[in-house]
Amino acid sequence: MSRSIEEKVEEYYKAKFDEYRIRHFGKTENVNSDISNALSKAESKSGGKGNNYPDIQLLLEDNHSRRIPVIIEAKGGKNKLEKLDKNGRIVQETVFASDSKPNAKNPHKKGDKNYSAITTYATNGALHYGKAILKYSNYEEVLVIGVNGTTLNNSGQVINPECKAYYVSKKNNFVPKHVEVLDSSLVLLKKNNINKLFQIFDNLNLTEEEIESIKATTENELESKIKSIHQRLYDDKSLKTTLSTNDKLYVFTGLIMAGLATNGVKRLEVSDLSSNDSETWNDGSIVLEHIKVFLTARHATTDKIDLITSLLGNVFKNKTMWQPSNGESLIKSLFAQISQDIIPLLESNLHLDFTGKILNSLSDWVSIDNDKANDVVLTPSYVTHFMARLARTNKDSFVWDLAMGSGGFLVSAMDIMIKDAESKIQDKNELEEKITNIKENQLLGVEILGNIYILAVLNMILMGDGSTHMYREDSHKYYEQLGEDFPATVFLLNPPYSAEGKGFIFVQEALSQMTEGYAAILIQENAGSGNGLPYTKNILKNNTLVASIRMPNDLFSGRASVQTAIYVFKVAEPHDKDNLVTFINMSEDGYTRQNRKKSSQEVNLRNTDHAKERYAEVEAILLGKKPQTDYYTEKNGKVIKDSVSLEGNDWTFGQHQVIDTTPTEDDFKRVVAEYLGWKVNELLKSTGEENDKI
Repeated sequence: MSRSIEEKVEEYYKAKFDEYRIRHFGKTENVNSDISNALSKAESKSGGKGNNYPDIQLLLEDNHSRRIPVIIEAKGGKNKLEKLDKNGRIVQETVFASDSKPNAKNPHKKGDKNYSAITTYATNGALHYGKAILKYSNYEEVLVIGVNGTTLNNSGQVINPECKAYYVSKKNNFVPKHVEVLDSSLVLLKKNNINKLFQIFDNLNLTEEEIESIKATTENELESKIKSIHQRLYDDKSLKTTLSTNDKLYVFTGLIMAGLATNGVKRLEVSDLSSNDSETWNDGSIVLEHIKVFLTARHATTDKIDLITSLLGNVFKNKTMWQPSNGESLIKSLFAQISQDIIPLLESNLHLDFTGKILNSLSDWVSIDNDKANDVVLTPSYVTHFMARLARTNKDSFVWDLAMGSGGFLVSAMDIMIKDAESKIQDKNELEEKITNIKENQLLGVEILGNIYILAVLNMILMGDGSTHMYREDSHKYYEQLGEDFPATVFLLNPPYSAEGKGFIFVQEALSQMTEGYAAILIQENAGSGNGLPYTKNILKNNTLVASIRMPNDLFSGRASVQTAIYVFKVAEPHDKDNLVTFINMSEDGYTRQNRKKSSQEVNLRNTDHAKERYAEVEAILLGKKPQTDYYTEKNGKVIKDSVSLEGNDWTFGQHQVIDTTPTEDDFKRVVAEYLGWKVNELLKSTGEENDKI
């Protein structure tokens, strides 16, 4: 009966499209080769191989050649329109929580993929098809619609049709946005209504809350997937003495580069790796050759390509990696897992420090090579964004980092710069030119460690390529030349604390080459109380200390145990001894952290006390804006405004904190109460002892 109703639901909506004079296509028809090829490449609705056959397909087109595929899936049954999770999201594939019962029709094991929501519910199935088109075709946006009905009249017509429509686009990171106006009527799909409908689509953007939620979910999933792959490498006995930590970094970055899509180059597929047992043509040599082609297509310079391939060469030429075992090389096996679990998470426009996650995930297991002094530690992305904003980063900034690590500061700066451009530039062509200029000309990074440098390059390639001015160099030797060639206005840094002046040598060198702008430095706090000399004193001769912010002592969640502070400077303006510096104690920033080293727990950072509001408040204080909250005030002692000497040794919050020891009336009352309480207790004890004697 339900199948009959499903067919009648299809007929009902096809009749509507005929009424609206909209060309529509059925299961066995093709809209065009791009869409049909995409549907054929994707997993079927029930997983695995097999084509995808939407019930109804349309192609909307306006007068400016903007084309949007429409995918419609029909069902016929009670509550078959859509299935949402507890957060209101359309359910796609899940995993089974337990083994199936004996003799089940479709047996499964705990942890196996579960496609029942996609196959059972109309909207869920339509979304599956829509995502396939976005992933495997040239289309940037789709409209997915689920239709359902449960009751037929005497003439066999559906009398209670129901519909749910969602706009899905790459710009919104594949998050379905409900098009509520289409739920009651599809009349806006008519040719003369297309412009109005497209305007509605253009206003369906992700909220800041949605973006933050996607970022958090993606980051957690990425770390979980990386840990799973690394566990596999860790457990492989043949690799115990074969792969160093650097080699593992190179395996990840190399296979990711090989698997990413880029214009003009077909992405490497698992089927392209044949597990040849040949010294000259094997899976390792295939991957290396593809990486060269990929980097060339991304306009990397010849010297950068040579450097990266030389760094990657040893691990992919390692016979243990490419020689087949049971008919398959370890490279092919790992690439299959990375292609399925990692690559899809990287192909977004979220501007996340993805490779920093790789770095931290590996350092959870073993110390990064060359990291004997806690010098290779990922600065959390909420901190890098915070610091970039404190340094007044905008679309016209020129941002540099002379100890860039995996590039986290540059990723955050790029994100802020692009968003600022999008908010201020209306013309599409002008905006595209500006974004290209930001990526190609307004970011500069230097990193001396080759294994970390390659992560930074990959990071910026994932951003759509801001790696043009990234150098593997000793910045101490080249900072003057870099400064002459790059008109920096923002300097962001978390330096190696083992360097001279706890890392302040980098700051002095960079600021000496800047003629304007701001700098924000995350460093050991005691570098500002004398341990950063003579550099701290020299810095004040030409730059103004604006703020000193004490950060939580567990900021790095067990990866480094140092008390840090953020020092903010205004560049090229000598510090006057009467200048007021804003000192803020953010040791309680609203986040709760836990040491997750070698732990299976997925979340080590929890917002337990309005952390986002706290960071926004400090930002407002230092940027001269009105704070919306009052967690940090002079009244509660969390904010101090005071001058500093020109000696460069009194920059910490504690050095300016005055503890008032004068007794108050409340202190007197408390002491008297404590005394009387003690006296009464003594009297009761003595009375009890006397009674015992009687």
